Amino acid sequence: MRETPHTAVRYSLRSDRRSQNPADMGTIRREGSSMENPQRLYVQTHPEKLNAQWIVGFVDGEGCFYVGINPHPEMTCQFQVLPEFTVVQHRRDVQLLHALKKFFGCGVVRSNHGDRMAYRVRGLNHLSERIVPFFEQHPLKSKKRVDFARFRKILRLISQGKHLNLQGIEEIRAIASTMNTGSVR
Repeated sequence: MRETPHTAVRYSLRSDRRSQNPADMGTIRREGSSMENPQRLYVQTHPEKLNAQWIVGFVDGEGCFYVGINPHPEMTCQFQVLPEFTVVQHRRDVQLLHALKKFFGCGVVRSNHGDRMAYRVRGLNHLSERIVPFFEQHPLKSKKRVDFARFRKILRLISQGKHLNLQGIEEIRAIASTMNTGSVR
């Protein structure tokens, strides 16, 4: 719509016309809103009541199984393999990340980027004994299950010591390069 003097006055914030709608009807609230998101209220007041299927859905949408391979001159084959399970949320929902930490009994909650917080599990024992068995028992529903299967395979290669030689590093790198692409390759 082209702005004319008439429409400029009609849509102006300084218009003297009062809305006939009640103040809370049909209004989308943003920053500084006095109203809370009703979907978030239950989780904020009951974060300890996470159940397995909720966690599966949450990780399907917000989680990541990642394997980094970094040069490291002090390692046997000059590389370090770093598997990691991560869930990132806005700072306002940090209680969910702490609830995940409590549920799994491992990992850390740290600042990620800007106003984002992350729940991270990096310890091989915690990944192999807590995270992997949970998602084997409660399978992911989205394509993320493919990344999980690849992540699990890499953890098995590490437990077999394959990450200690260049051939094993290349095998791990080949698998890791197909993860988190958003599609099945």
